[in-house]
Amino acid sequence: MNLGEKLKSFMPLVEDMEKLVNKDIEAVLKVDSKRLQTAKDGKKFLLMTLSDRTGSVRAIDWYNAEKNDQAIREGNVITVRGRLVFFDGRLQINISKEDYSVKILKNGEFDPERFVRKSEEDPEEMFKELMRLVNSVKDEELKEFLKMVFRNLKEEFQRAPAAVKHHHAYMGGLLEHSLNVAKLVDCVSKFYDVDRDIAIAGALLHDIGKIKEYEVRPSGIEVTTEGELKGHIVIGIEMVRDFARKFKLSHQKLLELEHIIISHHGELELGSPAVPKTPEALIVHFVENMDSKVARMLEVAKNSDGEWSEYDRGLGRRVYTNRR
Repeated sequence: MNLGEKLKSFMPLVEDMEKLVNKDIEAVLKVDSKRLQTAKDGKKFLLMTLSDRTGSVRAIDWYNAEKNDQAIREGNVITVRGRLVFFDGRLQINISKEDYSVKILKNGEFDPERFVRKSEEDPEEMFKELMRLVNSVKDEELKEFLKMVFRNLKEEFQRAPAAVKHHHAYMGGLLEHSLNVAKLVDCVSKFYDVDRDIAIAGALLHDIGKIKEYEVRPSGIEVTTEGELKGHIVIGIEMVRDFARKFKLSHQKLLELEHIIISHHGELELGSPAVPKTPEALIVHFVENMDSKVARMLEVAKNSDGEWSEYDRGLGRRVYTNRR
């Protein structure tokens, strides 16, 4: 058994730590943040936020604070040993005094599944369903354009997450979210006099830039430099324009697809350069927003122990979890 398999076999995840309060533990966690601070008596201590795929926990080092502050970088995966306690209303690891209580791990020394979840749906089956939707598009030019796009992006699209934290934040999450949105748009389009083909295409492409905005690493999902500097809307526009140029997609269809991508957040305050100004864009916005919010709400409820969740900043509310 290699080290990664050993660590997987007995190291607790954050979601299991409440059962281990007032016990000594060893865990494999990623360093989300760290800050060297000074107590009132002048003693230095290192305060860290550590996480895995199931949540985050605070850790404090009173013994080797300056040494570990110099050695550790945000994003490092570490093993940490200490006493698990409740302090100030939250879980905290009081790191032990031994100098081996914190160890930085290299790739291959930990199980990546501790930090990156995968969609519970089969990516191949989801992609087949996506292609069935593509084949249902009646506009031949638009259909062939979509086929070209997804033939070229299949592997990346199946692997990409839809977010770091807020919704569908796991491998395959982008495909799952985009497929959900497209299927819902297909249903809604039957009730209105709209261009179903453009709406379906826009739904499938609205978050395409997330392929380059996020990167799945062994230690978790992270935003790329391009993602930080541009964001997925700008990246998505560039990608669709590049494909359209190669395919020679008509200008009007490209313009309408671009507008759906640009406006899918719905409001200028939420990051959309424009508000939806076509019925197809409005439908995609509302359906996309619904799918992301419902998915997040279900996730919050699933990971909450009590009748009510903690306040969720992304949703702007607590979630009632006592459902039949």
